[in-house]
Amino acid sequence: MIKRIYNFLHGNRDRQRIMIALAKGGAMMQARSIDLTMPETWEFSGFSQNGEDGILDVLRRQLKTSNRYFIEIGASDGIENNSSWLLIAEKYSGIAIDGNPELIERARRTVEIYSIGAEYKNMFVTLDSVKELRRMSFHSDPDIFSLDIDGNDYYIAKALIDSGFRPKIFVVEYNSVYGPEHCMTVKYRDDFFFKNAHSSELYYGVSIAGWRKFFEANGYRFVTVDRNGVNGFFVDPDCFDTHFLNEIKGIAFAENRFQYTKFRKTSEEQFKMIADQQFVSI
Repeated sequence: MIKRIYNFLHGNRDRQRIMIALAKGGAMMQARSIDLTMPETWEFSGFSQNGEDGILDVLRRQLKTSNRYFIEIGASDGIENNSSWLLIAEKYSGIAIDGNPELIERARRTVEIYSIGAEYKNMFVTLDSVKELRRMSFHSDPDIFSLDIDGNDYYIAKALIDSGFRPKIFVVEYNSVYGPEHCMTVKYRDDFFFKNAHSSELYYGVSIAGWRKFFEANGYRFVTVDRNGVNGFFVDPDCFDTHFLNEIKGIAFAENRFQYTKFRKTSEEQFKMIADQQFVSI
């Protein structure tokens, strides 16, 4: 009985969060003055945390063809992520994945009822489980693929591409602590969890230069990072008009606003806190 009451109250709170996210996102979307050459003008956040909803909104509208399908790894509770705007406001279908079973269950109780064709999967994605993801997906070329697992992101992205995935738009988290030029990432571990990896919680993920080197080697074009310094956006150029891509003046690098606020130090100074950890060059 107590659990049922808890679930009911929690569900009501999450539904309120969804309504707030839709209202906030709709207002921010309408308030934009979009310049297609300047990605900072594209940003808005309904369910996303750093303007991703807006950047993805502009990019997907520029696609030559669309299957209206997404995959997100690191979807959390379905309310703060990069796919829920697509699911709820735009009626996309797709797969939302998270390694925390409680968060996925919350998403199923709330977000799923507002969507069409959403699948919520509890999976801790490793190099071994990428093949399972490939089997689950209806499309090897989803319009949007979002990857944010605060750790083995580089290795998972490489395995995804090697397995035959070719997303049209790829959004990935980067770690600004590595600065704008170093091509590096953390050492792979199946059970990597950034909160346990280092007391500072700064030892995780991939540098933006590392992502650019990886994606460009696989035929993708860099578009921009968001102004909060959290995500990088890459696209398959075959899926877009060349003139549109050539005119974009993206942001090459931004300090992670949250990390800077927490430590009051630049990325170079933050890196000194984890300089004794193991890194892999890309």
